[in-house]
Amino acid sequence: MPHHGNEEEHSSSRDQQQGRDNGDGGQQKPVIRDNRKVDPETGAARHPEQAAGADNTAGTDGDALSQAEEILNQVEVPAEESVAQGTEASVAAELKNDLLRLQAEYVNYRKRVERDRAVAGEMAVIGVLNSLLPVLDDVDAARQHGDLADGPFAAIAAKLENALKTYGLVRIDETGVEFDPTIHEALIQQPGEDIDTDTVSQVLRSGYKSGERVLRAAQVIVAVPA
Repeated sequence: MPHHGNEEEHSSSRDQQQGRDNGDGGQQKPVIRDNRKVDPETGAARHPEQAAGADNTAGTDGDALSQAEEILNQVEVPAEESVAQGTEASVAAELKNDLLRLQAEYVNYRKRVERDRAVAGEMAVIGVLNSLLPVLDDVDAARQHGDLADGPFAAIAAKLENALKTYGLVRIDETGVEFDPTIHEALIQQPGEDIDTDTVSQVLRSGYKSGERVLRAAQVIVAVPA
């Protein structure tokens, strides 16, 4: 049956009828809801939905943390098994030994690299010095013939020899010293006087060495005891 008139009047009539049926005389108790968005006491903003969610989350997190703590408390770990954050003592000792071995290998590797680098540098210098030995022979020959007594070429030859000395080049050209087969090459032997051992009497071609390494032996004439 269609309703006529105001809908609110029909709703009010139904509420009063339900109240009479329930025996409360048709009088309904008022329900007061505080929907204010600002707390009148503290002045802080209210967020009902967020507060409810936070309470539920806090309760859930608290329960989960409590359960986890209870489980951990029930597990008993012996002291000897808790070494190195739960790793067994034997495993921890093995890891320590591996670390010490790696450290020793690294130290040896670094020393080997430094030694190889030094040897490579020395060999490079020796290669350059060997390539310049024929030039030094020509300088010696020119000096013996008096071509380098004076002048610009004599100054250039002196500068070259001094520069090579800075790289450890040492000339072997002494006479009157005992013959040493490690640095001398005997081309001629002849009897000598007033000597007790083989002695270098003349140098035919100078020898050279760099440090303890002999680059070229000196070609000499050796005087032997008569």
